[in-house]
Amino acid sequence: MYTSLKSKKILFANVAADGHFYPLTGLAAYLKELGCDVRWYTSKHYKPKLDALGIHNYPLVKAMDFNEGSPSEIFPERDNIKSPIGKLKFDLINAFILRAPEYYEDILAIRKEFAFELFVSDCMYLGSPFVKELMHVPVISIGVVPMLENSKDTAPPGMGKEPSHHIFGKLRQRIMRLVADKFIFSGPNKVLYKVFDEYGIPYKRETLFDLMVHKPDLYLQSGTPGFEYQRSDLSHNVKFIGSLLPQATSKAAPWYDPRLKKFSKVILVTQGTVEKDIKKLIIPTLEAFKGTEVLVIVTTGGSETEMLRNKYSHENIIIEDYISFYDVMPYADVYVTNGGYGGVMLGIEHQLPMVVAGVHEGKNEIAARIGYFKLGVNLNTETPKPSDIKKAVDKVFTDPVYFDSVRVLSQEFKQYNPKTLFAAYALELLNKAEQVPGTVTGKEHFEHRKSA
Repeated sequence: MYTSLKSKKILFANVAADGHFYPLTGLAAYLKELGCDVRWYTSKHYKPKLDALGIHNYPLVKAMDFNEGSPSEIFPERDNIKSPIGKLKFDLINAFILRAPEYYEDILAIRKEFAFELFVSDCMYLGSPFVKELMHVPVISIGVVPMLENSKDTAPPGMGKEPSHHIFGKLRQRIMRLVADKFIFSGPNKVLYKVFDEYGIPYKRETLFDLMVHKPDLYLQSGTPGFEYQRSDLSHNVKFIGSLLPQATSKAAPWYDPRLKKFSKVILVTQGTVEKDIKKLIIPTLEAFKGTEVLVIVTTGGSETEMLRNKYSHENIIIEDYISFYDVMPYADVYVTNGGYGGVMLGIEHQLPMVVAGVHEGKNEIAARIGYFKLGVNLNTETPKPSDIKKAVDKVFTDPVYFDSVRVLSQEFKQYNPKTLFAAYALELLNKAEQVPGTVTGKEHFEHRKSA
């Protein structure tokens, strides 16, 4: 079926953050297996992973590399912003919108040696509209976060609010969307419009989030309809393709600890690799369960692992920098997380009910869905108390609704094959592009069209 994909030149790109990179690796590796010439423009931080996959890495040159320091080091003024919405607005402008022209400059240089026929990026990557509109190359965006598009059936994205279906709730959501558009996100919207105007990129005066969904030729959402709010007005270019998981490359022996046999209840705890403040979730969870009959397995992402081991040397506590979730999740009963989308997808795959404590970087939207679909308990905070975590974990253990809900959704996930669906959509888009006059098929090069 996919023989005509062979030798197609495809360029991947992503915002330089783990949650935007790793979900795309399985798709890139599969296209490479099919015989495509796959290359990747991203931070040099990901070069070892790409080398292991046999994929060439074009590094960021003009574009800012967020892996060269913590958010506080790169944007020290961000620490002065206290509200989640304020941080989100700052991030949208500084980490996403203002980086787009830099991406474009780099991609123009790449195209001189690699005439890619298809461009694939994560959904927050705002270099994609430049590729589509100025280079006339078809674009696929991958939804690595919950659905960004506004809907008459939901609250505006970014607010972390569950949908309401009664008349007053719908009215409140409509007001929230108007307020978000005119006041909360008007600043990022105006900055994006200015950038687009400077480069001659056409757009409708819609929100930043809607543009992220509407601009690409195809928007392929990680996950399934069962983990998304019901929408009667979802755009036609949006397709669900199932849970996108990282491509495994490690050949290390599977992780195991003999203590797994000693405890009947096992909790897995993580804050991901971006959040370095272990006082937010890791320490409160350890305080809640130290010395109990519950085995607590912590992956720190490299943040203060030795200090935690010295302080929490209890028999029922295991602390590691990193453990493959594929190794540890089959043993776990409950997953305590700050709500990273990739980890949540894996948790659902392994039928793990969750306790989630995440607000910033869009994690409030993920946490809200976990609570809404009864996949676990949403603590609605980034800094829960030990008593809050213990109460929530106990609730998950005692109420079967959480185990039942995540088991049902896990079965829905199994009905989707993300790699073959992605390949089919990519082939369909490439075939369509070849039939459209003026669309690049890899033989032409478009010079820089930035206006004066």
